[in-house]
Amino acid sequence: MDEKTLLRLAKAHGTPLVVVDHKALRENYGQFRKHLPRVQAYYAVKANSAPEIVKTFYEAGASFDVASIAEFLTVHENVKDLPDEKRQAFIWDRVIYANPIKATDTLEQLDQYKPLVTYDNHEEVIKIAKHAPHAGLALRLRVPNTGSMVELSSKFGALPGEAVDLISFARNNKLEVEGLSFHVGSQCTNVQNYIQSLHLASSVFAEAKTRGFELKLLDIGGGFPAHYDDTVPAFKSIARAINQELDRLFPPPIEILAEPGRFLVASAATAIVQIIGKAIREGKLCYYVNDGVYHTFSGVIFDHCQYPLKSFRRGPSQICSVFGPTCDALDTISLAEQLPDLELGEFIYAPNIGAYSAASSTHFNGFAPAKIVHVNQ
Repeated sequence: MDEKTLLRLAKAHGTPLVVVDHKALRENYGQFRKHLPRVQAYYAVKANSAPEIVKTFYEAGASFDVASIAEFLTVHENVKDLPDEKRQAFIWDRVIYANPIKATDTLEQLDQYKPLVTYDNHEEVIKIAKHAPHAGLALRLRVPNTGSMVELSSKFGALPGEAVDLISFARNNKLEVEGLSFHVGSQCTNVQNYIQSLHLASSVFAEAKTRGFELKLLDIGGGFPAHYDDTVPAFKSIARAINQELDRLFPPPIEILAEPGRFLVASAATAIVQIIGKAIREGKLCYYVNDGVYHTFSGVIFDHCQYPLKSFRRGPSQICSVFGPTCDALDTISLAEQLPDLELGEFIYAPNIGAYSAASSTHFNGFAPAKIVHVNQ
């Protein structure tokens, strides 16, 4: 989105402000489908759970990955006007509850919808069999997360060597195991994570077949990287490598799905903040702005992500520190931003902040989250 439009919106709505561009959402979804044509995109709602974003992806034809009952209900709200039969078909075919560990009350609420859910251990099988016996299952494998920005394999995933025993255990508990899932870690720029994971999954498919279990689907998870800067490989090159292995190892009719989140929403939002304080500390220019890591910039803490700040005004720049508004030293956006000498009341902005940002906002220290404006819906 161009600077003129961002500045106009900031002046009209006030700051802190997050602007979500729905044209960019649709374009990102289109790129995913173009470069991974066999893969059905299940948008990871946790990346940004705004109902407006869910609605745009629903209208574009996306499926959904949910990881809480609240996210499930956000998706369900979009299909509430469908006849019961079509609503049930949508939930079964186009929603996956991809949190391997689920509370019993969540399973009880989900059971009526006959959802597809993930699992990775014996205790979860017993829990699902008791509280959601109508669910279909996908076994989540532990796979390499080397080089990913956020590593997930230490928290979730069954070892490949125990996978078929877990499939057998679920079947013995009268549950249907539809297939496998894995996740290579968030913001994965190492395509070998996908390649190695596909090989591991293929081995499990083959072993399962020898023991009489015919698996029908593979969920290749998320991790598809947003193009934060030019160090990130082009999505089409990552997709090309994945496609080659999918066609070789998992030919039709095996169904392939994925859980893109960051890739679909990161580039579609921009944060605009106002300078509310200014100081020189040890010879370094410091700016204080009205948004921070307890709000839109939470990804600095929780997501190991940096959001370079840009000025609407041109001119000579210098290395600056940028702090959030709270009385907490943790509320530091950056200690090395290249910005010009700006005045109190001026605006600066951070693009590519649509994923895992406003979704984690709090009211810490009494500061409210940024206002969100959706454009081009």
